[in-house]
Amino acid sequence: MHAVPAGDSASSVAVPAGDSASSVAVPAHRSAETSVPIHAPIAARWSPRAFDSTAEVSDHDLRALLEAARWAATWGRRQPVRFLVGRRADDVFVTLSGLLKRGNQYANAAGALILLCAHRGADENTARYSGVDAGAAMANLSIEAVSRGLIVHPMAGFDARGATEAFDLPDDLRPLIVIAVGTLGDYAEVAPEIADRDRQPRERLPLDEIVLNWRERPGT
Repeated sequence: MHAVPAGDSASSVAVPAGDSASSVAVPAHRSAETSVPIHAPIAARWSPRAFDSTAEVSDHDLRALLEAARWAATWGRRQPVRFLVGRRADDVFVTLSGLLKRGNQYANAAGALILLCAHRGADENTARYSGVDAGAAMANLSIEAVSRGLIVHPMAGFDARGATEAFDLPDDLRPLIVIAVGTLGDYAEVAPEIADRDRQPRERLPLDEIVLNWRERPGT
């Protein structure tokens, strides 16, 4: 199996021995195991919950993430994706933070919260594929963040209706996901349950289970 270079994947942050099951270190970089080598920032992308509450996301980095998202593939050039961006402690951040479900409160320590929305559009095809565009934008944003030494955690656990009301969004604009952006924190300083969740193994179904016509492929 392949991963990003050992200098990245071997890096880890220890958790104090007194915390639950914490004799095992939580890796700072958890590279994907792949059957062939892939682009390093893709392999290195994961969704930590331990954010450094003192680290800032620079204007330059934040703009770069949004540019990466802006240039994601879009069906028929319709470009339905829209964003609301909150920096830590500003009004948008505070509002988005208040809309997160209890299990996502760790994101209060992030440097920025980004609400990703998509227009339903005037026809069935636009409505169908706007979600595809949103996923492509989120993926681009995430990989750009990794390439800049940042972490991101996309969250579906938030009050979408509350977001529509709080930001007076038009009826055809669907709030889909909140993305926390920041810097990896110190696992010695986070709640034990966060360290435990971040310690869970990264797993994906193998290719022969998701590529339907490869199940009986010779040599696999």
